[in-house]
Amino acid sequence: MGTGFILATLLQLLMLLRLCMGGNVGICYGRNADDLPTPDKAAQLIQNHNIKYVRIYDSNIQVLKAFANTGIELMIGIPNSDLLPFSQFQSNADTWLKNNILPYYPATKITYITVGAEVTEAPANISSLVVPAMQNVYTALRKTGLHKKIKVSSTHSLGVLSRSFPPSAGAFSSKHAFFLRPMLEFLAENQSPFLVNIYPYYAYRDSSSNVSLDYALFESSSEVIDPNTGLLYTNMFDAQIDAINFALSALNFKTIKIMVTETGWPSKGSPKETAATPDNAQTYNANLIRHVINDTGTPAKPGEETDVYIFSLFNENRKPGLESERNWGLFFPDQTSVYNIDFTGRGALSTATNGNITSSNGTTWCIASGTASEADLRNGIDWACGPGNVDCSAIQPSQPCFEPDNLASHASFAFNSYYQQNGATDIACSFGGAGIRTNKNPSYDNCLYMTFGSNKTAASNATLTTANSTSSSSSSVREYVPMWVLGGLLMASFMYL
Repeated sequence: MGTGFILATLLQLLMLLRLCMGGNVGICYGRNADDLPTPDKAAQLIQNHNIKYVRIYDSNIQVLKAFANTGIELMIGIPNSDLLPFSQFQSNADTWLKNNILPYYPATKITYITVGAEVTEAPANISSLVVPAMQNVYTALRKTGLHKKIKVSSTHSLGVLSRSFPPSAGAFSSKHAFFLRPMLEFLAENQSPFLVNIYPYYAYRDSSSNVSLDYALFESSSEVIDPNTGLLYTNMFDAQIDAINFALSALNFKTIKIMVTETGWPSKGSPKETAATPDNAQTYNANLIRHVINDTGTPAKPGEETDVYIFSLFNENRKPGLESERNWGLFFPDQTSVYNIDFTGRGALSTATNGNITSSNGTTWCIASGTASEADLRNGIDWACGPGNVDCSAIQPSQPCFEPDNLASHASFAFNSYYQQNGATDIACSFGGAGIRTNKNPSYDNCLYMTFGSNKTAASNATLTTANSTSSSSSSVREYVPMWVLGGLLMASFMYL
């Protein structure tokens, strides 16, 4: 076999193995409440919803134990109240790491340590303590050889900026320069991200005459033009991210990655907080997840992934302030959903699994269950796209339902096609428990889901290759090729080189 042929095959396989480089979506697990489930139950809830990234605000031992051997990546925190001892003596950081982290690592997969939180918003002047504390924590990690596995940073509010609009005018406040520049130098040197909490909700609530609700919710049909760059913005989230990007660039820190450590939308508020509703919260978070995992990027940095943590896991009844402060959770303390959300990027989904599920016109769809294992999803796809005679061309690379490139998304399309082709019955959506019926249309963008009695799917609307465009969907059944099979082919090809 010629080397040229093998290289060509490798290139084709690499194209097929193309992975979605979108960002990761995690959850903030705050515990400022007196009615929350135990950490063990919280960890199980998080696993049940296939959430892989969690931020906590301290290093509570019971919480660290609860996440042991779950595979969930944990961001832990050193609160502002501990900055003084951490900044004063290296021994304090060494002792903390020895007693609070090392006994539970690596069973508990700690990947980030945040040193201080929104220090520019703190009532006491503690900003000067942050960088020395970060350096001492980093040194403690380096002594144990963990400095490349666990990143050290600190979180900020948008208040760290003196200007945020237009995004190209984004600039850090000069009054924070004394600690910000050394911090940015630390982040750049150690390849740690700049952590920021972003809340379009507050931008809308506090300036609804200047910011439209649709713009804050990722629902805007119009664009806001940055007059300095000509860049077009369709949502507040991207504009706020790019304000940070331009502020970093202005100080010549262009390589520092931005990570959003808090964002979300409250589901309930005081009488004057009219935008704090379950529908708006569901819309914001569903659109956010889709935006992040689809590798949309921002106008200033298109295609650049941004990791985000949604605030928060539970409603927290001891948080002070307006009513909205106690209603940011995706779940009530009894672990029932405040509203339905899917972390795969499918959007908001019905959680009903039994009974007569109907939409306004009686239509139902079949999608992947959020609790199904990867093995069950893969087996379901293989069945539907093989013996089940489903046309799975729409979930192939470059086709309308390929993105987001993950098992849950592809399984949802394949499951629904099989379900509709087989009478839309309960049993046709079983897939060994991996399927779930919904009355919410899971179609998105150009990816159209089949309905019972109709052959119209994304495949028939897609711009396919010439060979496929001349055949009907009933005669162009392709078998879905699992990614692990392509990986094996790739490895086999390397063996011939």
